[in-house]
Amino acid sequence: MLLISLFIATLFLAYSNGANDNFKGVATLFGSQTSSYQTAILWGTFTTLAGGVTATFLASTLIKNFSGKGLVPDAIANAPEFHLAVAIASGLTVLIATLMGFPISTTHSLTGALVGAGLVAIGLKVNFAALGNYFILPLLLSPIIAIVLGAGIYILSNYINSKLNLSVNQKMIDTCHFISAGIISFVRGLNDTPNIVSLILIIEYFSIQGGMITIAIAMALGGLLNSQKVAITMSEKITSMNRTQGLSANIVTGILVVAASRFGLPISTTYVSVGCIFGVGLISKKANICVFYKILLSWILTLPTAAILSGITYRLLQG
Repeated sequence: MLLISLFIATLFLAYSNGANDNFKGVATLFGSQTSSYQTAILWGTFTTLAGGVTATFLASTLIKNFSGKGLVPDAIANAPEFHLAVAIASGLTVLIATLMGFPISTTHSLTGALVGAGLVAIGLKVNFAALGNYFILPLLLSPIIAIVLGAGIYILSNYINSKLNLSVNQKMIDTCHFISAGIISFVRGLNDTPNIVSLILIIEYFSIQGGMITIAIAMALGGLLNSQKVAITMSEKITSMNRTQGLSANIVTGILVVAASRFGLPISTTYVSVGCIFGVGLISKKANICVFYKILLSWILTLPTAAILSGITYRLLQG
């Protein structure tokens, strides 16, 4: 019964992840009026699903350790109750943020949930050193790098664009914009699907490949059905943008996301995407700093919120 509950809870997490994350790669398409909301979310969903399916062929190299091993003793990390608490708490954290319109990091929600359940299980013996690479560095580095590079690329592209005939090059700009959005969504699906699947690896009769396809489908459904509020925040509330600004933000996001995936850099796709959009908004003097501060606060609260929910859930499951 616990294993069935774990599978359902992991699907819930995947759905919440899709609802919060699937629009991030295509937010600039909608925000710059390069495409409609429907076209943007369909493109984001298709490319994210493609990334998730591709992950099934690379399972052995992409599965990441979100099982709790190394954070708590293996006897606890392998227990269904531990995994179930993590899946429920991280899924709830992401869903709450989604319903409020805040784009947050699912990875950081998972990290917080692991810590929370671990604290209840073994107290302060939890290995807190892992928080440096998984939470603190991405939180500090990702927005700063993205804001600076996003602003810089926009200045450069705006200069180049001013020297060219816009009517001749608009189609090329839009094509590049769609390609960059697809790359971001594809890589996100490639990375996030294995992270979530790692929670159900203790279910012996469930193959990794089958798990990845199921999780990828749940992520796709979440994006199609519940991404509207996050879409409005990222596309309109952070800053208004034109097509050159949207493409500039996506170019930087795409480069950083691919580099992070390839070299294991401690950055967050969510933080990079938001930071790039905010960066181009700063240069155009249209950025909404109040909205950015609220998003930043939601990032800071992600880990403790997930930790509290996970700790409570794990204690209830033990009872």
